[in-house]
Amino acid sequence: MVEQVPAPPSRLEQWRGKPDTSVLIIGGGINGIAVFRELALNGVDVTLVEKKDYCSGASAASSHMIHGGIRYLENGEFRLVQESLIERNRLLKNAPHYVKPLKTVIPIFSFFSGLLSAPFRFLLHRSGKPKERGALLIKLGLMLYDTFGRASGTMPRHRFIGRKKTLQQLPGVNRSVKYSAHYYDAAIENPERLGIDMLLDVLDSCPHARALNYVSAHRFSDGEVVLQDELTAQKLSVRPSLVINTSGPWTDVTNQSLGISTHYMGGTKGSHIVLDNPELLRACDSREVFFENHDGRIVLMYPLLGRVLVGTTDIPVDNPDDVECTEEEVDYFFALVQHVFPNIPLDRSQIVYRYSGVRPLPAAGDVNPGVISRDYRIVEDSLGDIPLLSLVGGKWTTFRAIGEHLADRALGLIGRPRTVSTTSIKIGGGKDFPMTPEDIDRWLARHGTRSPRARELLNRYGTRASEFLDELGDSAETPLTKVLGFSREEIAYLVSREQVMCLADLVLRRTTLGFRGDLGVTGVKELAEVVGAELGWDKSRISREQQSIQIEPGQSTPRGNARVSS
Repeated sequence: MVEQVPAPPSRLEQWRGKPDTSVLIIGGGINGIAVFRELALNGVDVTLVEKKDYCSGASAASSHMIHGGIRYLENGEFRLVQESLIERNRLLKNAPHYVKPLKTVIPIFSFFSGLLSAPFRFLLHRSGKPKERGALLIKLGLMLYDTFGRASGTMPRHRFIGRKKTLQQLPGVNRSVKYSAHYYDAAIENPERLGIDMLLDVLDSCPHARALNYVSAHRFSDGEVVLQDELTAQKLSVRPSLVINTSGPWTDVTNQSLGISTHYMGGTKGSHIVLDNPELLRACDSREVFFENHDGRIVLMYPLLGRVLVGTTDIPVDNPDDVECTEEEVDYFFALVQHVFPNIPLDRSQIVYRYSGVRPLPAAGDVNPGVISRDYRIVEDSLGDIPLLSLVGGKWTTFRAIGEHLADRALGLIGRPRTVSTTSIKIGGGKDFPMTPEDIDRWLARHGTRSPRARELLNRYGTRASEFLDELGDSAETPLTKVLGFSREEIAYLVSREQVMCLADLVLRRTTLGFRGDLGVTGVKELAEVVGAELGWDKSRISREQQSIQIEPGQSTPRGNARVSS
């Protein structure tokens, strides 16, 4: 007879004595965390649940860009571009540990192309395929971009240069280039960690706020939302005064589980690959190369964490749970990269990571994906007497503004005033982040060290590294032998502090180990054992967690290529 092992206690038990909440937020992507932050800082009793891990859905499949969306101007989305640029400038100030200015160059291969088709898309919103944009159209767009981005920003204005100087600055570029446009946007090195930073800011300072990952909204009945712990299947009912649905591409699915049939969403798949290609890294020269195919489809590549990120596609999908970066998409990326840098060899063995996600776009029928609005709206329904707000759309750059707008609607519905604005509140490790070498030395001196390890932690976590260093005290760390740059103590700290429930949470969202392709089979095994020791996993669970991180043997690197499923 097999002995029955009792299920571990559900984390929902801690809420059993307090089932009432003013606002229940369903969906812990970046937008859900943003509205959670807004409401909690304004004193609202708010609860956030996420069916998987925080920022593991659409929020985990971004291009790592904080940008205004220059191409949205062509669709007439001026409000969105202006708001995005204002939010970009705020993030450069409020999250300087992760959001950095990014030099961007657009190689241009024609002068007039797209000039006639663009007004038709703008005025008539036609769904035909976009055309390649020429120098004149790009120039007009960048002039507007400068104008909208001027408020509260210090980014330099764009500039155009001709073929000769372009070839000097980008010696490997396709020699048929005619011009290049140069401007600034911003990149976010680790977007998922920025989401965790905001979450921790709230949970550390707001005792009336509570949040759990791996908890779903199972159903709605008699004024209660039944929550389910996805790891134990145990359930708990909560009684909210207001429900906010921020589950992105799964918005209609979530509403269906609550008993409401909606058809708000119509997302498209965007895939990316990460290349370990030193020659391409040098050719980019610390700049994003932003370019397009002959059909007008935008593609980008830029250096990030010592690798080159290439993306993205825009393919309509029906099921947000069933997407992956296909071999056809890889072929598409390779062809376009070699169109811009024809003499740089590319090989699949250089792919260290690939990922794919679904943009939370509004349903738009049979319309070319490139012209579907990237703006967002808030739709109000009801669950009996309880208001339900659904967020439709939204992008990474505008998460704070989206959270603010959702919170204002929520505050109005529950009759609470706004007392705090987040426009200038620093995020997580961006608080007091040292911006100059002298400031960095002073920060290190305050922690009694100038060691390379302390600098590494500062770069990884911003000033939140202080918390780990203080907890470590005078104790020595135990370096991992198969995962360079990490210690057992650091991993244990992340697991205990940041709601790490599965190995993929650590590999993909609490660190950049998966993104950089820094894990081989032995590294995954070592991490699984450290995490398992912290969470009390048995050997069977440790083995399952190892298998969830799939390592494909590399053809040119002993490290192997990480292809992670969570």
